[in-house]
Amino acid sequence: MILRRAHLFSRTIPRYVLRPVAPLRTFSRIAQAPNAKDSLPSVSAAMSFDDIQAVLESGPTWSVDSLLPPEKQAPNAPEITSLQLHHLLRLSALPLPKSQEDEEKMLATLADQLHFVGKIQQVDTTDVKPLRAIRDETAAAEAEQTITLETLKDALAKEKVIGKHYKRIQRDVTPIDASDVESWDVLGSAERKQGKYFVVESERPQE
Repeated sequence: MILRRAHLFSRTIPRYVLRPVAPLRTFSRIAQAPNAKDSLPSVSAAMSFDDIQAVLESGPTWSVDSLLPPEKQAPNAPEITSLQLHHLLRLSALPLPKSQEDEEKMLATLADQLHFVGKIQQVDTTDVKPLRAIRDETAAAEAEQTITLETLKDALAKEKVIGKHYKRIQRDVTPIDASDVESWDVLGSAERKQGKYFVVESERPQE
């Protein structure tokens, strides 16, 4: 929750580059680095085994460390104040820092998260179609998810046509045995209970 608040909060802080965040897209090949000059060659079915082996044995051209902030913060980097940190914690219903040391750690963590979000927003998504859903787009996955008559064979076997002049389909309405599910004790693992409800303790945020 705090990371989501940090992402929304990052829009109010001036950054070097402001770009809309496009949905991620999956590919059936090696993912490319954010910078085109540091990208890896894509692997396709036309590549031979030797070509693929050469790609795997070649040295790394990009590292995830580039998404992490430097050890020394840049002088023009946006500064996050204690007031802004407390505001984000209240919005996320999280407790405030108990000491100055805890607050400094939270500020450092939030700065790292904002730096990471900023790097993600700088990825060039030109001509990249938004992904409607996260799914396996290979031919084998599409064949597995395709609904055929063989898939519906069991369901169709439970149907029968009734009627003489006005024919209609009647389905088998045999009740399903759900005794194992209905007998589950929902409150069995609750530490505190009040009647048929379980009790959750939470601190009221200080205004």
